[in-house]
Amino acid sequence: MNQDWQNFLTTQGAQMQDGIVQHFGAAAAERAAARDGTVLCDLSQFGVIRVSGEEAQGFLHNLFSSDVNALTPQHALPSSFNTAKGRALATFLIWRNPNEFFLQLPQSLLAPIQKKLTMYVLRAKVKIANASDDTVCLGLAGGDAAALLLKHFPAVPQEALDAVQHDDISLIRLDANRFLLATSPQQAAALWQKLTTGASPAGSPCWDWLNIRAGIPVILPQTQEAFVPQMVNLELIGAVNFKKGCYPGQEIVARMHYLGKPKRRMYLAHVVTDTAPQAGDELFSMEVEGQACGLVANAAAAPGGGYDVLAVVQIASHDTFPVHLGALTGARLQFQPLPYPVP
Repeated sequence: MNQDWQNFLTTQGAQMQDGIVQHFGAAAAERAAARDGTVLCDLSQFGVIRVSGEEAQGFLHNLFSSDVNALTPQHALPSSFNTAKGRALATFLIWRNPNEFFLQLPQSLLAPIQKKLTMYVLRAKVKIANASDDTVCLGLAGGDAAALLLKHFPAVPQEALDAVQHDDISLIRLDANRFLLATSPQQAAALWQKLTTGASPAGSPCWDWLNIRAGIPVILPQTQEAFVPQMVNLELIGAVNFKKGCYPGQEIVARMHYLGKPKRRMYLAHVVTDTAPQAGDELFSMEVEGQACGLVANAAAAPGGGYDVLAVVQIASHDTFPVHLGALTGARLQFQPLPYPVP
């Protein structure tokens, strides 16, 4: 996190751990506000990679699962970077200006993914850099989010994944009630003060919970190479294009789409347990005797208690058998509908 930005957040009451805002003094109330009101979150749990150069667009298109060639400054795009075996190494939100592309991913994966992308550059006219220190990302969510933005900006994106540029602020609509704002550290403090006139500051974990409720998976170090994109519903949220050309893992991903179906899918669930679930925790059911039937992809504390998780499990287990966290004797997952249909 940019030091000036961190200092500013501290003056606003932010309680930090490892450079991530945990809360602003009232974690439970902030979670309730994320559910019922309008909140503003610092998103420093994510970092940003900048990719530039005259061949940057084709370079990314040839590596990622989505149609980067179709990306314009008026749109953003979810995507994934996979191994040759079709296993997800990282998920991204990608946006661009006329000359540069920006990849948002967890800070914990930024350095290794930047290094891996650099290995593919070879003689391509492409530059890859860590832009986290000069990019501040904010998340605004809630029923009043769009109206609040219209008080301070002349235009707001109308459809999901639409983007508009206001001076040095990129404004991206993620869904009906959530927006991402990317700006410079120099502009971030003034923007924060404007938006907190109508939104409550909330810790970064509140945004993680909102991502979970939206059914947006985030690959973390614990789950790298654990999932083929379809297992975490990436094709359902627009992160996979089946008509584009080759990219790492494309043959595996396409074969699953055209010739078969995934045996595992990602579902939303609530679980009540004394120990916080973690990404990579194993899940168990009677359908798969003696071994795990799935993994936790993401987890966050839920308003009102317990935890919400994105759970990747055997479809048969989800449909027929109770699924438990950690062991057959562990807490039972209570499955809930995602905001999009799952085949």
